[in-house]
Formats: sequence, C-alpha cells, structure tokens
Amino acid sequence: MMKIYFCFFVFLFLVACNNSVPVLNETTVLVKQYKGFSKSELDTITSILEKMYGVKTIISENVELYPKAYTNVKSPRFRADSIINFQKSELNDSIDYILGLTSKDISTSKKDRKGNILKPEYKYQDWGIMGLAYCPGNSCVISSFRLKHKNKTIYFDRLKKVSVHEFGHNLGLPHCPNKKCVMTDAVETVSTIDNANLELCEDCKIKLN
Repeated sequence: MMKIYFCFFVFLFLVACNNSVPVLNETTVLVKQYKGFSKSELDTITSILEKMYGVKTIISENVELYPKAYTNVKSPRFRADSIINFQKSELNDSIDYILGLTSKDISTSKKDRKGNILKPEYKYQDWGIMGLAYCPGNSCVISSFRLKHKNKTIYFDRLKKVSVHEFGHNLGLPHCPNKKCVMTDAVETVSTIDNANLELCEDCKIKLN
C-alpha cells in the first residue's frame, strides 16, 4: 500500500512540474493602467498574466500616476519604489497583488545586497529601470518607456516578459541563472530580455508549484 501511495505522489509531482500554469486560480491581481498606457498594451499584459500564472485580473483603467512619486534628480521620472508603496494602500481581502503599468520613465536607487545605496551617490541615487518588484511582495510596477522598439512584435514581447518577470518576483521567484528563463536577470540591458524565452524554466515552475 505504501508503494501505491508513493507512486501516486510521484505522479502528482511530475504533473505539477510539467504544468505551465501554476495553481494560482484563487489569486486576484489588480492591474492599474496609468494614463498614457494604451488599452492594447493593457490587454496584452492581463492576458499573459492569466495564461502564465493562472491568476484572475481586475482592471483599473486610466488612473493618474501618483504626483508624490515624481522626481527630477537626473531627469523627469517617477520613483518606482514610491509607486509600489502607494499601490499597497489598495490591497484588501479581495485583492492579493497590484501590478501598475505606466508609459512614464521610472527609477530607483541602486543598492547593494544589504540595502545600502552604492557609491558614488550622485550616479546611483536615481537609476532608470524597466520594472521593479520586491521578492516576495504584493505590489510591482512596469514601465514601457525603456522597452520601445519600431517592431511591434518585439515591443509587445518585451512588455510581456518584463510583466511576467516582475510579477514572478512578487510570487517569490528570485533571478534565475538560466539565461533563457524569463526570470533571468536583465542586468540593466534590454537585449537580455530579447534573448530570454517568454516562459519559466522547469526549476522556476517547480519553485512555484
């Protein structure tokens, strides 16, 4: 009897590992479309989140980006860490995560592993980024500002990959050493995103399941 139970467990484990959609169908994500982010881009991202993670999405359309997140240290931008914190105020019993989408440039401070701002401060106190999420966390933000490309297919692929990547961090997935995995570290280069596949590697799927 113990052998039967063991085989059944292995079978379930293998099914979970090979399932491209994690068991997150009870998870609700509020997707905030900040003004300037198009409806087609919004629809693309909500669809890929539902497909990749099996979540339910609720859309908040054409809302204003938080004025208090604005900064002009090096150029006009919005602080991604501030946006993330402001979004958290909308979490409730029916909303598990919040993902913000903006066409504005966003930034954060470049820090070491201990959370200290790197030197020289003048260079890293406002660092332009494509997206930001804490790992784990319940709020993230993605910007299309640094993802633009004349080829719309490439552009939309970038949007999907960055969204899947940042939300993956919220779910607890760290950067992946597999350069083809969507969770690979972009190392501040958009070409890294282009070279990655729009899917989680088997190791990352196992971590989620």
